[in-house]
Amino acid sequence: MDPLTHALLGASAAQVALGPRLGRRAWLLGAVGGLLPDADVLIRSSADPLLAIQYHRHFTHALAFVPIGGLVAASPWLAQTQHRQNWRPILAATTIGYATHALLDACTNYGTHLLWPFSSLRVAWHWITTIGPPLTLTLLVGLIVAVRRRSRLPAAVALLLGLAYVGTAAWQRERALQVQSLIAAARGHRVERAEMFPTVGNPLLWRSVYQSQGTLYTDRLRIVGADTTRWQEGSTVELLLEKDLSPQARDDARVRRDFARFSYFSAGWIARASADPSVIGDARYSLRSDRFEPIWGVRFHPGAVAPTEWVDRTASNRVPVGELWREISGTAGGYIAVPRAR
Repeated sequence: MDPLTHALLGASAAQVALGPRLGRRAWLLGAVGGLLPDADVLIRSSADPLLAIQYHRHFTHALAFVPIGGLVAASPWLAQTQHRQNWRPILAATTIGYATHALLDACTNYGTHLLWPFSSLRVAWHWITTIGPPLTLTLLVGLIVAVRRRSRLPAAVALLLGLAYVGTAAWQRERALQVQSLIAAARGHRVERAEMFPTVGNPLLWRSVYQSQGTLYTDRLRIVGADTTRWQEGSTVELLLEKDLSPQARDDARVRRDFARFSYFSAGWIARASADPSVIGDARYSLRSDRFEPIWGVRFHPGAVAPTEWVDRTASNRVPVGELWREISGTAGGYIAVPRAR
């Protein structure tokens, strides 16, 4: 999730739990704890471009690391003599803030090592996107009112509303998966693997991706009422496996290793970019809906000293607000009725 939302969630949780004990300090302590896990972005190497994605949302986001993270976040206060008599509530506030971070990240589709070091599973519940204006704004208003009024209630209400928003998104995702199965059945496809990815700032529009006989099918779904749910046909792209790499790439041990690392990061959703097949991209995300243009990926140069190139097109990722609103409101063209169950 974006840093602002993390800070607001940690601050709100700490304010609700420890506001009466710490006063206006509670929200600041919670905000610091809520931000600290993303210090893992400092783990990177010019010689290994995949090191950053390997360790982002890794051990600093693990539930087992929460007590350590809370202590690190509290250390600037605990190092000062005047704060040591209140070390318990200070430590509790930063720890609460720290704990909210990974749980919120797990609600997105990026993948978070919640269970490290006991499991290498990247937990991703695919409920919300990493940028969620409704959630951010709700937490911001609630926290400001709570701090100004010296009351926990507004922050608590904001947390409940945020929980309701995430819960609604989780319910909508399950509905979207049901629609996805109807679409696949109408096409005569046997679904080997399926996932549903949220779109920015709303629980109505979803990016459907499923695999059938080595092909990835992506569609766009608008999940509203039973009679008003619609879908728009997207693009198809071939799933890429290690055996599909060039002989030169397969002969390079570093390329094989980095392909496996990128595949793990992308949860196996890997395909070549439509416009530039030299780019192997994360098929969970695309700059376009009519064809696969990855937001990020890798390009291999077998035999080179540094055979792996990280391709990042995040700066080109623009949310077309007008078109997004037309889709949400149901006035966008290209959407058709969902096939009926047979």
